[in-house]
Amino acid sequence: MSFRTTEYGAVKKTKRITISGIAELAGVSKSTASQVLNGHSKKFRISDPTRDRVLAVAAEHHYQPSIHARSLNVSRSFTLGLVVPEMTNYGFAACSNELETLCRENGMQLLIACTDENTSQETMVVNNLIQRQVDGLIVASSMLSDAEYVKISQQVPVVLFDRHMQDTQLPIVVCEAIESSAELVSRIAKIQRDEFYFIGGQPRISPTRDRLAGYQLGLQRAGVSLDPDWIVYGNYHPSSGYEMFAQLCARLGRPPKALFVASCGLMEGVLRYMSQHQLLESDIHLCSFDDHYLYDSLSVKIDTVAQDCGELAMHCFSMISDLMNEHPIAQPQCFLTPKLHWRSPHFSQIK
Repeated sequence: MSFRTTEYGAVKKTKRITISGIAELAGVSKSTASQVLNGHSKKFRISDPTRDRVLAVAAEHHYQPSIHARSLNVSRSFTLGLVVPEMTNYGFAACSNELETLCRENGMQLLIACTDENTSQETMVVNNLIQRQVDGLIVASSMLSDAEYVKISQQVPVVLFDRHMQDTQLPIVVCEAIESSAELVSRIAKIQRDEFYFIGGQPRISPTRDRLAGYQLGLQRAGVSLDPDWIVYGNYHPSSGYEMFAQLCARLGRPPKALFVASCGLMEGVLRYMSQHQLLESDIHLCSFDDHYLYDSLSVKIDTVAQDCGELAMHCFSMISDLMNEHPIAQPQCFLTPKLHWRSPHFSQIK
């Protein structure tokens, strides 16, 4: 149904025009109208004037094809499922927004489900999406094994993004984290040698593993000996970042001299604690994996590894589209190179 405004200002429903209606108004058969509207004019040798007449009627009456009818014709639902731990995380929110735009531009709908970093909930939401007959799944999984997704991929194409299981053969799209984190940490550690903490999420999932490995490599390159007490684990919720940083400050009696934070969500918690305790003007050197545009507005300077969410989304969409269309994937294990964003005075001139 569509709507039109009457002369009295009331909104009245009007019946949505069908292919049959367009055919009648354009003076052509229903099959000819269907062929034109599905972009097959040249294939069926329909003349340009006829094609233009059909398209003009369709445009005049704001014709929209029925997604259900289209699905029945080609055995597809024209929907994608996106599974992420949470939507309050800036990175996941930005990727979701980019993917929704790509889907919309390509005549598809994006269905988003959140897992709250809970594997049981992840299983439930994935099953719900499969029951809705999505054409493909893009997943930032909290699971430690890919066994479930290997089984699912026999029926529905699956692309893992942001995080991955060790030795998985499933298609993945992630930002490289080890070398980029190592470069960030090594430069800072050369001028902050005596204390450099790390706070991260669950130690067994790939974002923590890779970012921790980069942090350790960075200290090694700077010639700094790692104190095991410098490494603190929690989960990737902002509240966990708040709690870990609060405990660090309580243990030290002050903020740490340097801190690598493994995600934007954890940094949110750290900054909330610093704001509440008037620490934003302290001498702490903060750095993080993940960037946020609001960091440019803060008095405390945060150097970051900046992922390109638009690039992540584009590669995910391209890969899942190839899988859905049964096209070969040129690069099934895609590791994107992030950029370093320097804000602190020591490094702000680095390009």
